[in-house]
Amino acid sequence: MPAVTTSAPLLESSFLRQLDRLALLTRRPMAGDIQGERRSPRRGASVEFADFRPYARGDDIRQIDWNLYARAERFYLKLFVAEEELQVHLLVDTSASMDWGTPNKLHYARQLAAAYGYIALANLDRVSVTAFGTGPLAAQLPGVRGKRGAVPLFAFLQRLQPGTGGDLARACHRYIQTARATGPLLLCSDLLDAGWKDALGALSSRPFEITIMHILAPQELEPDLDGDFKLIDVEGGPPVEISADLELIRRYKQQLASWRAELESYCNGRGITYLPVDTSVPVDEFVLGRMRRRGVLR
Repeated sequence: MPAVTTSAPLLESSFLRQLDRLALLTRRPMAGDIQGERRSPRRGASVEFADFRPYARGDDIRQIDWNLYARAERFYLKLFVAEEELQVHLLVDTSASMDWGTPNKLHYARQLAAAYGYIALANLDRVSVTAFGTGPLAAQLPGVRGKRGAVPLFAFLQRLQPGTGGDLARACHRYIQTARATGPLLLCSDLLDAGWKDALGALSSRPFEITIMHILAPQELEPDLDGDFKLIDVEGGPPVEISADLELIRRYKQQLASWRAELESYCNGRGITYLPVDTSVPVDEFVLGRMRRRGVLR
């Protein structure tokens, strides 16, 4: 089931118009670099009042609150919340296991990254994308900003191709060493990697605000198998012969539920938002419904 790489747009124009009304919802304020549209812990000049502080020599006298001076007979400056951009990080797993399922997992990951990135760009945040599948870092799109950045963002995501293997932990360790600014981080992956704990632990070692999109295809969630099969590992592992029956399917689903519960518990313990994704759910329904209900978007 090859990845979808047609020239069709990743997201429909009607869906983009709906995304224009959304914003990323961050749990804590983060300082950005230049003026944008997001609340920052820094104090600056904007329209939203934050606090007062006593006047000090060299301060701008235009910021003095004269009404407060009339009451207190001391000089105080008005402080306002600085509106600044965030650096938004999109990480897309392009390992071989992502190129599977109907609907295809990698294509769904492209769409989720496109939607999340577009929302950030519409709110004047800066967006970068890193894809990994065959090496520590397979491809990168440096920061783009504003709605004009949607064109290179969508083009980059459309061009992503599946790799032949993957090392999620190595890629995440490399990323935290090279990323200069923290901010919201969206990881789209099926997490079918023995090093997933090491990978998520590495990301959480820096103050990113992390959201994990755990992407699985319906054939992985509800396998329809009966009889004898040889399972081939697309990432190079040895083949496994199985005899599928109701008992085997029951144990598989039990292990899958246990694994997803372990993932969610691990993420909750590190302040990571975990969202299981079924690619049979239309991407617009997932973004406008599930992501908003979980507090990722508003």
